[in-house]
Amino acid sequence: MTSSDFFPATRQAGLDRLAAFLPRAGTHYASQRNYDYGPQRRSNVSCLSPYVRHRLITEPEILRAVIDVHGAQGADKFIQEICWRTYWKGWLESRPAIWTRYRREVAALSAKPHPGVAYATTGRSSFECLDEWVRELYDTGYLHNHARMWFASIWIHSLKLPWQLGADLFERHLIDADPASNLLSWRWVAGLHTKGKAYLARADNIARYTEGRFMPKGLAELPLDLDEMPPPAPRALPILAKPPEGAACLLITEEDMNPESLDLAGMNIAGVATVQVTDSVFAKSALIDAGARASAYFEVPVIALPALAAGDVAAWANEMGVRRIITAYAPVGPTAERLHDVTGRLGDHDIGLSLVRRAWDDSAWPHATKGFFALKAHIPALLELIAP
Repeated sequence: MTSSDFFPATRQAGLDRLAAFLPRAGTHYASQRNYDYGPQRRSNVSCLSPYVRHRLITEPEILRAVIDVHGAQGADKFIQEICWRTYWKGWLESRPAIWTRYRREVAALSAKPHPGVAYATTGRSSFECLDEWVRELYDTGYLHNHARMWFASIWIHSLKLPWQLGADLFERHLIDADPASNLLSWRWVAGLHTKGKAYLARADNIARYTEGRFMPKGLAELPLDLDEMPPPAPRALPILAKPPEGAACLLITEEDMNPESLDLAGMNIAGVATVQVTDSVFAKSALIDAGARASAYFEVPVIALPALAAGDVAAWANEMGVRRIITAYAPVGPTAERLHDVTGRLGDHDIGLSLVRRAWDDSAWPHATKGFFALKAHIPALLELIAP
């Protein structure tokens, strides 16, 4: 089974998956979510992550749907899992230097061969479970969240491989790879996100939650004591100016593929373009779906730009006769880096680029600068804000 078989890259597929999961989003999910039954048995988890990661469906619409069926208390565990994703994104948004440093370290580590990494990434490690998860990752582009934690722990603490290269492996192969969730989860397992609190995989835990499929021997009994420079102090969220009213074109990136729900009040959308920064096959297909939906919704033409480059964006704007481009705010990661570069260069063409950040992010991210429990305390208030 390939990723395209299991994860059709359309908003409708995400909505269908949400509808199918809703009956199980309450106590069933809370009691069964930690079990990894293998790639053929995923009904105990939602498998919504690729759709949420690219915002084919949004956090508020998922939360409203599960609360409507189970109530906030009945779906508490699933609601928390949605908010964990929000937490990771908000935390990294307040400390973008962590992302920059990680990518710099990946480049340096990748420049020299590492035999252990070569063995681990080709299914030739000393752990059968890790080798099987590597094959599953390559074949399906997906791993159960518990398997991701075990994988990272074995990679870091048992095989003693650079955590940065493990995070990069996931970033390149997971179809739901999110810069914040992926990077910070690996740092948490390594004991760097919360200093002194590493995650150590245990054989009995793996055996229990894989129903005996794996019982690894020789796992590390103590975590590595990794160290690094202290993280920078959190920055405030960038203040975004309200886009001026009038004619504009809408640019859709892989970071937000739900253009119909963006707050574009006062905007007269004259055209739509899609553009991709990463090599994700899922994102490539999903952008086609997002572009078609936006074209129908705004009743305007859509094109696919060859690259997120100032020259390409400016040429499109000139063709459409507009001086303003609107796009959804991209959190820290490759797309945000490209948008930052393009914004400055578009000024040379007398074209402005405005970012629109969603109300959910504006409300939640300021509470995600410390530990998760600071955000968790605000979940009831966040749910009030999105109530129908």
